[in-house]
Amino acid sequence: MKSRQVRRRPGMSRREFLVRSGALGAAGLSLPALLAACGGSDDGGSSGGGNQLLFENWPLYIDPTEDGLTGSVDRFMAASGVELTYSEAYNDNLEYFAKIQPLLGTGKTIEPDIIAPTQWMAGRLLNLGWLDELPLDKVPNAANLEDAFKNPPSDPTGKYSLPWQSGTAGIAYNIEATGRELKSVADLFDPEFAGRVAMLTEMRDTVGLVLLGEGIDPSKISTFDEAAVAFEKLAKAKADGHIRAFTGNDYTDDLGLGNFAVCVGWSGDVLQVQADNPNVRFVVPEEGGTLWWDTMVMPKGAKNRDAAAKWMNFVYDPVEAAKIAAYVQYISPVKGVREELAKIDPELADNPLLFPDDATKARLIPFAALSEDVEAEFEAAFSDIVGA
Repeated sequence: MKSRQVRRRPGMSRREFLVRSGALGAAGLSLPALLAACGGSDDGGSSGGGNQLLFENWPLYIDPTEDGLTGSVDRFMAASGVELTYSEAYNDNLEYFAKIQPLLGTGKTIEPDIIAPTQWMAGRLLNLGWLDELPLDKVPNAANLEDAFKNPPSDPTGKYSLPWQSGTAGIAYNIEATGRELKSVADLFDPEFAGRVAMLTEMRDTVGLVLLGEGIDPSKISTFDEAAVAFEKLAKAKADGHIRAFTGNDYTDDLGLGNFAVCVGWSGDVLQVQADNPNVRFVVPEEGGTLWWDTMVMPKGAKNRDAAAKWMNFVYDPVEAAKIAAYVQYISPVKGVREELAKIDPELADNPLLFPDDATKARLIPFAALSEDVEAEFEAAFSDIVGA
């Protein structure tokens, strides 16, 4: 639905999202279910579960039932008989982690059967031992997972997560402001654009892109020293006034106006803006771009495993996955979606931001899963730069 103007992006806080969207219920979905802060248990859940399911996902991240069309949640319940509570309670990775840590960190359980952390957070939860293996033997459509998402650094065995939707970070620019096409990470640091550059507050996308520009693979780092060159470069550019701002996805307004000439940006944002402003462009730099995806994982002790399997199988059907992709307009991790989307919206099916070619895919790199100590170093160093 190309008329949608508000996008949820991993890392956006609940307050940011509410301010920019105007209303949490804009998608016509159920209001967030509360985490069971006082409802955890020590019993570890059950192996199968009943006909109930609670999925806590990000806002505006599924096709709703509206305008005479039946959304995924209602279609699933009608087809499966499962009573699904679909919640938009996942608003920010770190905020959500802080909510579940007191329970999962002490061996208790939380209410949701499925949650939707971004892949790096899924890796963190896995390393902490807070996830159960998925019931993949009951999800035959998991065979439709695109090869690029199999056995990622965040889930090396592929047993604990299935991607929900994906996107890329690269260079977003206004060609009227730059006066030329851009193609390299080095363009972000061109003195010609000093004071008209924005970077993202999502650390992994900003640091990851700078690392790629330095010839360093962000999927293979494990210590702060291995990434220090990127932090040093960003700190200098901020101190020199080259970087005007670190932003969430509100950079698109200034980009469209030409106040920002070039930004680290997200493909999904630019796809929307281009409909009204063809001067705004997006490119995966020749050195590479970062690849992120939000996942479906099952917290330790999740009770309704059979119902969760039915849901995952349903949304990994290419027909159903295409309906979700047509609404959210992010990269689908499901094979066959492009062919099905062509029946719904041929223009979207031909958009390279939704369906990158093989050469582009080869240059999209996910960020490594970091240990708790290294994670803290990265976040502290990045906060110092952003807040300086």
